[in-house]
Amino acid sequence: MWRGWVPTEKAAEYVDIVERTGMSGYRRTAGNQGAQLLTRDLGDGRTEIITLSWWPDLDHIRAFAGDDIDRAKYYPEDDDYLLDREETVAHFEVAPPAP
Repeated sequence: MWRGWVPTEKAAEYVDIVERTGMSGYRRTAGNQGAQLLTRDLGDGRTEIITLSWWPDLDHIRAFAGDDIDRAKYYPEDDDYLLDREETVAHFEVAPPAP
């Protein structure tokens, strides 16, 4: 999971960019089981952007992210939009549903 914040007036344009860069990169990487992009208007002129991606194991994440899987991957266009960003990503294990 990764989070960043953009001006609300630029949110739709930034979502398009993230779909073409990071989200597309996730989906093209062998082993990716899906990726989702979430947005939330914070009501103060900022929109929070969250990306989630689903992988079977950490080795498949390395195929996308490189050896440092905790470091966020950025693209040149990001600097034109992001007000703030997390430099790291968080990895979680999905708990199985209760029987």
